Amino acid sequence: MKPFKILERRHIPVVAIVCMLILTHMIALVVVNIYPQEYRAFGDDVDDPLNPLIYIGFILIFTAVLLLLLKYTKGNFLHYMILAVVLLTLFYVFYPVLFYLVPYAFIVAGVGIDIPLTFSVIGAVLLTILLYKFPEWYVVDGIGLIMAGGIAAIFGFSLGILPVFILLIVLAVYDAISVYKTKHMISLASGVMKLKMPVMLVVPNKLDYSFKNKSGLIQNVDKEKKRDAMFIGLGDLIIPGILPVSASLYLPSITFAGVYAPLLVALGTIIGAVLGLIVLMKYVLKGNPQAGLPLLNGGAILGYIVTYLFIYQNFGLGMTLPW
Repeated sequence: MKPFKILERRHIPVVAIVCMLILTHMIALVVVNIYPQEYRAFGDDVDDPLNPLIYIGFILIFTAVLLLLLKYTKGNFLHYMILAVVLLTLFYVFYPVLFYLVPYAFIVAGVGIDIPLTFSVIGAVLLTILLYKFPEWYVVDGIGLIMAGGIAAIFGFSLGILPVFILLIVLAVYDAISVYKTKHMISLASGVMKLKMPVMLVVPNKLDYSFKNKSGLIQNVDKEKKRDAMFIGLGDLIIPGILPVSASLYLPSITFAGVYAPLLVALGTIIGAVLGLIVLMKYVLKGNPQAGLPLLNGGAILGYIVTYLFIYQNFGLGMTLPW
């Protein structure tokens, strides 16, 4: 009789992905508190229900552009375009953090040097060069996690509770359609994967796995073939992470059992997202591509609702209605 194993080797990447989700959301909850008002993507009215529709429209346009570029362009144009997006995102993530941590200016020969700005540019450029020159899985994942935490914080900062609910529900439906019906998201993931960009994160089964020597995304894994790595889209970490950030900022400031109530709801939301991820991974281990957002967003929303009702004991769910 074989000894009982709580954790098999094939489950280790699942644990790693769960840790990546939690880390992304925790980074977002920490850094959002030092983001300036200018980081609100849609202006000061965070409760406008039209704001998430603008974001969804941008996603649809961006997805269409990527698909067209993958189909009709040759060479490195798309590669360089995504690198530029990575560079810009890293800069916007780094700058407010460094502005908070280091002195604003340093005088050299009578000239003031903006230290946070300088270090942000240098850090973003160096990491982007590293990604371009050495796109191994740990480089892709490290940069991807930094980006995911920062982006989740920005959109959680930009959207109130009701707009976030709208965003998560609509994107969950869109993700299901794009994976199971039109299947264009699978084509997009496979095409972008060849570029070795942090659009999808990589979790190998073995540490000696080399991502930079792989091409494309394995769509099916049968029972006889061992999976050498698992993949998760960056959006699957970012999108459910918007809700706990918004909850931590925009719920009524009360305490529950001596603890800041909005933070408790945020943590409950993260737990819900983790449970949704665990269910998702059960399907992923069977070998076929899965839409992540229906379960991830659904888990986050359920975790939010349960925690909110338990703590605030009303059915308003912290939403500010437009009427």
